[in-house]
Amino acid sequence: MDPAVAATISRIPEQDWVGIEYPQAIFDEEDGRWISAMLEAEASHGDHAIIEQVIADLKAGPLAHLPSGMFSANAAWLVCAAMAFNLTRAAGVIASTAHARARTATIRAELINVPARVVKHARKWRLHLPTAWPWQTAWENLFHHAHGAATAIA
Repeated sequence: MDPAVAATISRIPEQDWVGIEYPQAIFDEEDGRWISAMLEAEASHGDHAIIEQVIADLKAGPLAHLPSGMFSANAAWLVCAAMAFNLTRAAGVIASTAHARARTATIRAELINVPARVVKHARKWRLHLPTAWPWQTAWENLFHHAHGAATAIA
């Protein structure tokens, strides 16, 4: 949370806070307040958190660099940004459960910007990954899913 926002929230007097009223809420006698026992409310809040994260991810990446004041150029950029974002997210899901929840910048840093060497040996191209690389298994999952059971990894 932004420090300025946290400071502003901390200055709100306790009596000014208001509970959220959900349909079909249940009154909690112990706490003396209405609470939502509905899974729909929880899912709604989760959906808001997910879309906010997606928007923040896009704003921190390609949307921070819209190329022009021209609508058509920005529209084309947005289409490319959305495709790249979706492909990166799909790669993260394929690679590992940790990368399935990672931000796109993390996926790019750990799986796409690979510190590897491409060499030709015995008329075959090989990719030499770094030794003791922490994301090797995730990268190999992604590689095998994209290329089948190829054995081009050394």
